[in-house]
Amino acid sequence: MEAPHSLTPSRAPWRDRWNEIIFGHETIAGRLFDLILLVVILLSVLTVLLESVRSIREAHGQLLEIAEWVFTILFTIEYVARLATAKDATRYARSFFGIVDFLAIGPIYLSLFFGVTHSFAVFRSLRLLRVFRVLKLTQFIGEAAALRIAVAASMRKIIVFLFAVITIVVIVGALMYQIEGEQNGFTSIPAAMYWAVVTVTTVGYGDISPHTVLGRLLASVLMILGYGIIAVPTGIVSFELARATGSSATRACTSCSLAYHDRDASYCKQCGSLLPRP
Repeated sequence: MEAPHSLTPSRAPWRDRWNEIIFGHETIAGRLFDLILLVVILLSVLTVLLESVRSIREAHGQLLEIAEWVFTILFTIEYVARLATAKDATRYARSFFGIVDFLAIGPIYLSLFFGVTHSFAVFRSLRLLRVFRVLKLTQFIGEAAALRIAVAASMRKIIVFLFAVITIVVIVGALMYQIEGEQNGFTSIPAAMYWAVVTVTTVGYGDISPHTVLGRLLASVLMILGYGIIAVPTGIVSFELARATGSSATRACTSCSLAYHDRDASYCKQCGSLLPRP
């Protein structure tokens, strides 16, 4: 009796070869591809920056437009090649770098289709999203993975901290509205909250300022508190970053997805499952 044929179509060998070049970094061809892509990204971002200067745009506008279309075509070919060679095209398209790759080419096509009439001139602002190409540079930084893990691990603590800051801003804003009043520029509680945000972040625009003694005393307390508030998220992320770089953060447990493990660990410290080899 013949064995039933597999319902899953076999993957073409050329897709695996190009996947190793496009997504991998171990081979000479893969490193060369990354180097060329890095140069193209930098040149494309430079084109966007130069295009925003009026004198350069007026003198070399046509040349910059041609360069922009050349870069767009190259990034389109790269995006299609990544979709064609990815082991899971849907997962790549929904990933962070997949979205960034799409944002690198999508806006100029949208501006082409919607920028032909005066009523759709507002869509030309979508071309500014081309600066998202600079985010593609992060995939060439080896430490980006550790930083991403540290930020993700810090997110819950930072959210709780932000809620505490928002509470302080609301309370101080309400107090300043009562103390200073509309005659001193604090026309509403939201306006007073805006002043509190500017003060607690030590920005200090100076467009609104307290005039009474009690208001200045409260502002002084908020300014001093602001220095401590700035240090808290920095300390949280720094601690998680130290954990990420001091352990095998990329060795995530396949059972519980815990990312932090000692470099010589063989089993997950949370669920006890066998860890993947480094």
